[in-house]
Amino acid sequence: MAIRLRIGTRKSVMALAQTEEIARRLIAAAPDIDVEIVKFETTGDSDQVGKLLPHGGKGGAFVAEIRRAVLKGELHAAMHSLKDMPGNEDTPGLVIGATLKRDPAEDVLVLRKGVSIDDLRRANGKGFKIGTNAVRRAAYARRLFPGAEVIHYRGAADTRIRKLDGLEMQRLPDGNTVGPADALIMARSGLDRVGLSERIAYEFPTAEMLPAAGQGIVAVECAGADWQTRQALSLIDEAAARHSADAEREVLWVLNGHCNSPIAAYSHIEGQQMSLSASVLDLDGGIFIEASRSGPADRPRELGRAVGFDLLARGAAAVIERSRPV
Repeated sequence: MAIRLRIGTRKSVMALAQTEEIARRLIAAAPDIDVEIVKFETTGDSDQVGKLLPHGGKGGAFVAEIRRAVLKGELHAAMHSLKDMPGNEDTPGLVIGATLKRDPAEDVLVLRKGVSIDDLRRANGKGFKIGTNAVRRAAYARRLFPGAEVIHYRGAADTRIRKLDGLEMQRLPDGNTVGPADALIMARSGLDRVGLSERIAYEFPTAEMLPAAGQGIVAVECAGADWQTRQALSLIDEAAARHSADAEREVLWVLNGHCNSPIAAYSHIEGQQMSLSASVLDLDGGIFIEASRSGPADRPRELGRAVGFDLLARGAAAVIERSRPV
């Protein structure tokens, strides 16, 4: 008997590419599954100017509306980029039913025509404008290119690059404009998904710029009590990605980070061992608190908890509290 699954997603090019990948994997694993993709225009998609904080951060802007549809039974599942899912809170009634094999997690630099990475480095960023909306990327940009002006830059991956190439000014929530940008910091996985990998001018090693927790992992969320959907999603769950997701999100849980917290976490699995590095960054004061540990790959939450407590012991709570919205 055929199983019909309605999967909700944002309607951006990247989100649709990720959801279509889920559909392909489900159908390959069980040909009797019929997948319907349901498109949502979330608050974060319709408001391309404002900061995400007033919408509840990425969780409120990109995740909440689709989650409500799953809880109401209008959808069987929802596609999320794991890095957009709040890690310091649970949503009662929902579980992550599958995590796809991790795409490259690194951040990359995209440059407008006429600018090179050597230009940025020689000038320490002075005279250049670097666009990003992520507080984590902004903190790293200020560390790597201390003379640069980091500007607020929103939009889907393809939209941001179009604005960069067109030397467009970026509208700000207060009605002013900033720009044009000379460079953008973006996720490599997103550019790969929308077919713009050729625009990557430089890939930041994770030792230079730690990714966001869960970056590069596609998660499929469903109702905890919907056992038929959970069984179907288990067919495409990738164990290594699941372990990495659990370790990195445990760091967020321990730190009780909020949507404005510049927290980074990245794990790597070799054989039966997992290494995990995480950092808490002070956007204004240039404080970088970092911690790393290794442990058994099949005990990811314990490793994430240990790294989180290491960060707290080094003063991470005070940094996070200073960045908390008032």
